[in-house]
Amino acid sequence: MSPHSNSRSFSGKVALITGASSGIGAALGRALARKGAVVALLARRTGRLARVAAEIREAGGCALPVACDVTSEASVRRAVRRVRTVLGPPHIVVANAGFEVTGRFDRLTIEDYRRQFDTNVFGVLRTVYATIGDLKRTRGHLVLMGSVLGHIALPGTTAYAMSKFAITALAEGLRFELRPSHVGVVLIAPGNVTTEIRKVDNRDHLHAALTDPIPAWLRIPADRAADQIVAAILRGRRERVLTTLGQLAVTVQRHAPGLVSFVIGAAGLKGRSEPA
Repeated sequence: MSPHSNSRSFSGKVALITGASSGIGAALGRALARKGAVVALLARRTGRLARVAAEIREAGGCALPVACDVTSEASVRRAVRRVRTVLGPPHIVVANAGFEVTGRFDRLTIEDYRRQFDTNVFGVLRTVYATIGDLKRTRGHLVLMGSVLGHIALPGTTAYAMSKFAITALAEGLRFELRPSHVGVVLIAPGNVTTEIRKVDNRDHLHAALTDPIPAWLRIPADRAADQIVAAILRGRRERVLTTLGQLAVTVQRHAPGLVSFVIGAAGLKGRSEPA
């Protein structure tokens, strides 16, 4: 039987997920719980966390909601201590928390870039520093949430793309450094997934009533993305690019970057503006 057919592939394992109150993080919590993992759900929105944890428990899984703000080192360390005390050391850590600053460069400020990096880069680093000792002891997996925009920067995405390029570099470097400790590093590069990210403004405030500017036929559901991430962890993949269009874009960028530049120029892409 292949690992993918085993419904309890992560039985007895502790999985810690940041940004787990919605979107890919919440879907991944549900997916890992179905595989038998005990999931620790970390995020700022405690009400939403409680609802996700309740869903998992109602389905027969085990979930612990823990308040955590990845922009605060003290908050991250406090949350990880609670997980360690209640559930034990994590075997899987998913640094998923993040948001997207959008807009053309001349309309952004240094503070916009600083805010973007504080969550998407330094938030990831705080999570890794707080859990790396546990992962070395459990010989577990570190899952870093990159993006297709961590390979291709489009107009209006400089802040977000810069942050995700940084995560791509972090994954590549840590993969070598952690190999002697038998810690696997998996880089996930989502394309367009149906989440709230494109309804969040540059100050990380959600505008739930907004319509997603990406057409539905270009997006995949968060639950489907989560299943693909679980499969990547099980297989020990180095990187998993999500969505067919995302895979095509990254492949062409790697092998024919001039073609990508031509297509972007010919399409006259000007980039998305900030949700408001």
